[in-house]
Amino acid sequence: MRTSNPFLSRWGGDRAAGRTAAPAGRPVGATVGGHPADDHDHLTNPYAPGADGSLRADSTAVTMDDVVVRTATTLGTVVLTAVLSWLLLPVDEANVGHSYGLAVGAALVAFVLAMIQSFKRTPAPALILGYAAFEGVFLGVLSSTVSTYIAPGVVVQAVLGTFAVSAGVLIAYRMRWIRVTQRFAGFVGAAATGFVLLLLADLLFSAFGAGDGLGFHSGGLGIAFGLVGVVLGAAFLALDFKQVEDAVTYGAPREEAWLAAFGLTTTLVWIYLEVLRVLSLFNGDN
Repeated sequence: MRTSNPFLSRWGGDRAAGRTAAPAGRPVGATVGGHPADDHDHLTNPYAPGADGSLRADSTAVTMDDVVVRTATTLGTVVLTAVLSWLLLPVDEANVGHSYGLAVGAALVAFVLAMIQSFKRTPAPALILGYAAFEGVFLGVLSSTVSTYIAPGVVVQAVLGTFAVSAGVLIAYRMRWIRVTQRFAGFVGAAATGFVLLLLADLLFSAFGAGDGLGFHSGGLGIAFGLVGVVLGAAFLALDFKQVEDAVTYGAPREEAWLAAFGLTTTLVWIYLEVLRVLSLFNGDN
């Protein structure tokens, strides 16, 4: 099925011919990985045989190991560059302007690389790892700033919180407590659209002299808004897990493991930023 993740949503985008067929040899209602298949799987399979019954011609299909290795590589790049930027780009009074400038520049480059990859038909590992590297620079400086000036020690808490959310979603998904269907994806997409529009409105109000914008930067409203962001990130992660599972089950080409790594990394960065926001506001209020 298609995911609301802006990068993983391209999986299967050029495979419309087989979108309504069930996978070869698997009847509707069969199991996937020992679990009952979702009721909507046979309606939205982007990797099914074509209309003439022919299977994909890819010589090598993606495996879960491929996804794990490439995701670890991409996340490792984010973590490595974040640590290096924390150490090499201090945010003390003598260097704060230089560090902030590099962080903003890195964020813009990461955004551009992400957009280029999202419009490409095939994954480009160089673009994905470049995105991860520049995103890490931004996160390193941001985390150092928050830890130095707002809430010392909050970064470790945010990392642990991100792991906790991710583990919780994975367990819930594997136990089928979360049912990822088309309706679920549509709801998450609509909620995410509203969330982003509110963020943009908040930035506009702040830019034109409204002080604290819509009030999402402090107090109970800011914490509540951050918690909504964490929940949305968790929902994106469930969609990503579903997309990876479908890709492995239906035999997507191995190269698309890089798209899985890209989408999962993007979602985990989202979750980390929202957890960091919530913890910073909570500690700041205390």
